[in-house]
Amino acid sequence: MADEKTRLIKARNAQRGTFKRQGISRKKRLEDTWRRPRGLQSKQRKLIRAKGRHPKPGFGSPRAVRGMHPSGFEEVIVFNVAGLADVDAQVQAIRISSTVGGKKRSEIQAKADEMDVKILNRKEIALPGKNSSEEKEDVEEVSDDE
Repeated sequence: MADEKTRLIKARNAQRGTFKRQGISRKKRLEDTWRRPRGLQSKQRKLIRAKGRHPKPGFGSPRAVRGMHPSGFEEVIVFNVAGLADVDAQVQAIRISSTVGGKKRSEIQAKADEMDVKILNRKEIALPGKNSSEEKEDVEEVSDDE
């Protein structure tokens, strides 16, 4: 089944369409994300061929891999250590929420490492309590050398 899912994920990326937003070349600040054209005289809304394609059925990904991370895992957003209890390490990987601070993030990462759960957005965090003692030792060594 794992081979079938990796094949479908590759197929999903191969058939993915590129759809240009109307007026993207005229404005610097427009984001390159699809927005439906709504203008009354819009050529793209009227589906004139040279003005860009519209998303239609058939461009979607296979149902078995829809919403999956490219690594093949299902993403689960975790806000605290208790959120790791329901995670299946064989099928799911976690993404730590962006609103989680450094202290709680380091706790979540440590617990996930114990459980062998993959973390999609791992960050190396320097906690202030640990670094301050190391910095003091470095300062003392420099003063002794002089």
